[in-house]
Amino acid sequence: MQLSPAEIEALLLSLRVSLVAIAWAFPLALGTALFLAHRRFPGKSLVEGVLTLPLVLPPVVMGYLLLLAFGTRGPIGAWLLAHFGIRFAFSWTGAALASGIITFPFQLRAIRLALEAIDRGLGDAAATLGARPLDRFVNVTLPLALPGVVAGAITAFAASLGEFGAIITFVSNIPGQTRTLPLAIYSALQAPGGELAAARLTGLSILLALIGVGLAELAQRRARAMLGA
Repeated sequence: MQLSPAEIEALLLSLRVSLVAIAWAFPLALGTALFLAHRRFPGKSLVEGVLTLPLVLPPVVMGYLLLLAFGTRGPIGAWLLAHFGIRFAFSWTGAALASGIITFPFQLRAIRLALEAIDRGLGDAAATLGARPLDRFVNVTLPLALPGVVAGAITAFAASLGEFGAIITFVSNIPGQTRTLPLAIYSALQAPGGELAAARLTGLSILLALIGVGLAELAQRRARAMLGA
């Protein structure tokens, strides 16, 4: 399957956007999952509902909300541009921001389930031996939850590669800047005679998705094996 330079550019941009999206969202997902897994407080269900909104809202709605907040005239976007020269709208960093928000619930859910499946008695036993909270997290909790954490990150990465609605709404479809793989497929379908290019990119997207799902499944099997042991 021979890809054109523009198609390779779209592929590399998709990988870049997805990697950055997962990287910035991971610490937030880990911290939130730790908090939700071990805390009870009034309004917890409401907080959980808000955090999972990106899964149920249309991606176009999420993109529009991001444009309102992080656009150059939005309250956050205008402040970032004026004080730090940071602009998310119509740039690849905005695509990474949108992808990270859309796929955040995938990481959050996987990490939280992995944490809740760990026997809390292990942490209590470590505490009785004098282990501090950070020591217990690094040496007990994180190793046991790691396969689930990895599965969540891989699933989120695969989902990020396929994100379309939020990206095109927030950062548009600019060649070399914001045209990721799904947007390249859309552009090919809009161009006369672009069916072959769309088919190539679609096949590539399916291949990447299958690889991501397969790796996530392997990580989940590893998690079940570790917890069973």
